[in-house]
Amino acid sequence: MSSRALLYFKLMGSVIFWGGTWIAGRIVAGDLTPYSAAFLRFFFATIFMYFMALKISGKKPQCSRQDILPLAFLGLTGVFMYNILFFSGLKTVHAGRAALIIAGTPTFIALGSALFFKEKFTLAKISGFILALIGVATIIGDGNPVFIITHGASYGDLCIIGCVLSWAAYSLAGKPVMKRISPIDSVFWSCLFGTIMLLGPALYHGLVSEVINASFTDYSCILYLAFLGTGLGFSWYFEAIKEIGPSKTGIFINLVPVTAIILGAIILDEKVGLPLLIGGILTISGVWITNKR
Repeated sequence: MSSRALLYFKLMGSVIFWGGTWIAGRIVAGDLTPYSAAFLRFFFATIFMYFMALKISGKKPQCSRQDILPLAFLGLTGVFMYNILFFSGLKTVHAGRAALIIAGTPTFIALGSALFFKEKFTLAKISGFILALIGVATIIGDGNPVFIITHGASYGDLCIIGCVLSWAAYSLAGKPVMKRISPIDSVFWSCLFGTIMLLGPALYHGLVSEVINASFTDYSCILYLAFLGTGLGFSWYFEAIKEIGPSKTGIFINLVPVTAIILGAIILDEKVGLPLLIGGILTISGVWITNKR
């Protein structure tokens, strides 16, 4: 296998790993509190990311004093908030449905980039943003995009929408940080700070008893989320960005919800109805239009 073929193989592996996180998260969410699940995921992920950063850069992850607060904010948004909302939402929301709602995140990142970094928000990007919103509303409304306005969204759907906003905040805040710190080191520090933030709430909500009583399946899913979904997935993704650039690499992100839907149908026996397919097509199309160069 050539080096370029191996690179794309790893990139597809990242997509499959990330699609699988929704399945593993759905299983764990049924047994553990969101706080314990999130803490355990990133406790192991932080250890993995430390050795991964050490291997890639040849030295221990470092950060200056001026970067502590920005990195802590990344931990707050991308680890603490995102994962509490992630596991809370997956208690009631199907994996494929949640993954398609999250698929609209890049459009919010584009909007935030226009607001905070003065990047151009062209007519095409506006059209893509609106199309993605309609797609997400179609998914939540089970085929009726107006439903969310007239009836509101369920608690689980609101948690997944919260994931969209928290990850957009993480991505926007990470942009200036990663000009000073390598992406892999930034991920390590955000994991570390987020894990520290999660410890107190996890202990308060029964972490010790849940660690003792968790099943083999729960631990298997947590280790999957930590090592494959977080550590290896991010590492391979950053490797692809370095070799073929962010634009070509980013295209593969659109396959994550597709993978989640397929795995959800196979492993969790989740039904894939026409409203979900239509909403998914609208959302992914909107994302593609928004990020098209």
